Amino acid sequence: MDASAPFHTDVLIIGSGPTGATTALALATYGVKAHMVSRSNWLADTPRAHITNQRTMEVLRDLGIEDEAVQYATPWAQMGDTLFTTSLVGDELVRLRTWGTGEERIGDYLQGSPCGLQDIPQPMIEPVIFKNAAERGARFSFNTEYLGHVQDADGVTVSLKERHSGREYSLRARFLVGADGAKSKVAEDIGLPIEGHMARAGTVYVIFKADLSRYVAHRPSILHWIVTPAASFGEIGMGLLRAVRPWHTWIAGWGFDISRGDPDLSPACLLDRIRTLVGDPELEVTIERSSVWYVNQAYATDYARGRVFCGGDAVHRHPPSSGLGLNTCVQDAFNLAWKLAYVIQGHAGPQLLATYSAERAPVGRQIVLRANQSRLDYAPLKAAFRVDGADNPVAAGIARFRDPGPDGVAARKAVQAALALKNTEFNAQGVEMNQRYTSTAVVPDPAAGEEVWRRDPLLHLQATTRPGAKIPHAWLVDRRGHRVSTLDVTGKGRFTLVTGLSGTAWQAAVAALALPFLDCLVTGAPGSADPYCAWQAAREIDEAGALLVRPDGYIAWRQPEAVADADTASRQLAEALSQVLDRSV
Repeated sequence: MDASAPFHTDVLIIGSGPTGATTALALATYGVKAHMVSRSNWLADTPRAHITNQRTMEVLRDLGIEDEAVQYATPWAQMGDTLFTTSLVGDELVRLRTWGTGEERIGDYLQGSPCGLQDIPQPMIEPVIFKNAAERGARFSFNTEYLGHVQDADGVTVSLKERHSGREYSLRARFLVGADGAKSKVAEDIGLPIEGHMARAGTVYVIFKADLSRYVAHRPSILHWIVTPAASFGEIGMGLLRAVRPWHTWIAGWGFDISRGDPDLSPACLLDRIRTLVGDPELEVTIERSSVWYVNQAYATDYARGRVFCGGDAVHRHPPSSGLGLNTCVQDAFNLAWKLAYVIQGHAGPQLLATYSAERAPVGRQIVLRANQSRLDYAPLKAAFRVDGADNPVAAGIARFRDPGPDGVAARKAVQAALALKNTEFNAQGVEMNQRYTSTAVVPDPAAGEEVWRRDPLLHLQATTRPGAKIPHAWLVDRRGHRVSTLDVTGKGRFTLVTGLSGTAWQAAVAALALPFLDCLVTGAPGSADPYCAWQAAREIDEAGALLVRPDGYIAWRQPEAVADADTASRQLAEALSQVLDRSV
């Protein structure tokens, strides 16, 4: 196709999963033409991802679909404890308060975000995102295979094939997004550097239906670890029962030795293993499907080449431990989409697009390492519940754990420490919310110095208005007397300058610049009252100072000191916006 040919769309997206659909949804919301292409017939049909953390719920809230998504969730409170037991029917060994639901952590989670965690299986959240993208104008083509692309100074020409007819054709777009999963052809075609290794361990997953309410309804939990000789292989060394839809649809999982080839997936073997994990030899089970997946530990160090960008599993590949996968996919898309929109709409220069990789590649590396470390962190629990060298190491370990003598005392103390370590997987609000961005789309505050973490940054959110951090959540009150979060009155595809009642110079500066994408939020004014003084306590700047909040809710720049002169405020704001947007304003 001629490089001078008209564009069929602004952004062509390969893949319609969490990354692709969220990119399309955000772009369509911002008024940008987007077209999704998927080689599949529809969306995800297996409940691979499910934990939807607070930051992802904030993204869905910003895009106006939080309430719809929650309709398909297992509610936060019902996600419950994580149980470690000899079988679902058998004796419990220990429990861990998880997902921030415990008394000692729930306050942190409530204070940190207007959104709670949700458990939304991937086949349920993907259609919500996709449907809303389509309703807002995004186009889509299923059963269509990406073959390759050629990019030039103005756009990208993409070769595609209809899988049913075999017809090959081309589409031309301003930009191409590769959201085509862990075996991304787009990432391969542009030569993204991938560090790490693939398939370092293997796991069997079996999706099945069985009514287990009599075993779990009184102690709700979406995740049960089964300590049994029948599922003792691997890093984790325990079997898994995960509730997909309480309490009738489940996943059973266990590790297998990849050095011995493929595991036994015969129906008889799977049924026996499920009944063993549940502890009910007569359990009526309907097996829906079985699969094998491999533990990956790989990440791209760069996410883009020219007009082509990759995100999601294409650039970070890891196990489901810590529940970071879908969440990071959605957040990649949310970071990229507004930058594409601003460049396409003429609000920003091309350097803004380089900040996508600069900001998200470090996050991808972090979550890949964290997810794999969460698997390794089962080692102390595994050791506490087994005695190596015994005829039956697991049975001997459980007996030792229950022993009233010194060995039992030591084992129980070891389990206490091992459970505490697992908080970095199951109560890791800091891992999920403490991302800090460094790029040209963030103007550092030279007076701030290096950030000092007051508590463990893996476990605890540290809300701050430092540039590069997400704007802290604080409850304001609107004109009707309803509570609204600071996240509700910023974002939405726009920049927002946040100041206080005494920040009249900043209000004048925003009015003088008269930019179509810039709003001014005056906290304390009608519509954004601060009667709890919550924002006053959180803002870390003078009331007559200012914060510049990006469309994705991250702070681009701040002036911590009071500014009284409107010309000074206008000059400082214009300089900050010019740097962030790579365009003189």
